[in-house]
Amino acid sequence: MTTVAAHRLEHVEAPGAMLTKAAAKTLAVLRFATGFVFLWAFLDKTFGFGYATPSAKAWINGGSPTKGFLSSVEAGPFQSLFHNLAGNVVVDWAFMLGLLGIGLALILGIGLRVAAGATTAMMAMMWLAEWPLASGSSNPIVDYHVIYALGAVIIALTYAGHTWGLGRLWARLPLIQKNRWLI
Repeated sequence: MTTVAAHRLEHVEAPGAMLTKAAAKTLAVLRFATGFVFLWAFLDKTFGFGYATPSAKAWINGGSPTKGFLSSVEAGPFQSLFHNLAGNVVVDWAFMLGLLGIGLALILGIGLRVAAGATTAMMAMMWLAEWPLASGSSNPIVDYHVIYALGAVIIALTYAGHTWGLGRLWARLPLIQKNRWLI
């Protein structure tokens, strides 16, 4: 299949299906809401607004964005791994850049394929850290980590960045035209 033919497939409706204007707007709202979840986590952990992160434990005040969560992992086969990663400066930076990048990409509607992959990877790691397979969990398979990952994938696959976002402009950039995986 040529690049032109593959590019055309990105603009063709699925056989027997149609994305209505209402559905496109609803997906844009889902994109904003999901993006805000990640951006808010970044901001709260950075500045310690007092919601999940008190001011004294804010990243700008010397706190570690990963130490509390990863050091409190109580179950699962990766417990010791996550305890060892807790508070590591490289892990802190990777986590925070991931939160910021995912949040901005989703809110702006750009780089949604990369954001979907990053969201899925981050949520998979957090799912493993919380290990919902342990007894006492509310749902051992599908929890909010899975829902956020699926939401990000749906957002990317439906070009939700084109509605109320910068997705159309982003897709026209020469770099993006040559590297469609960056859409």
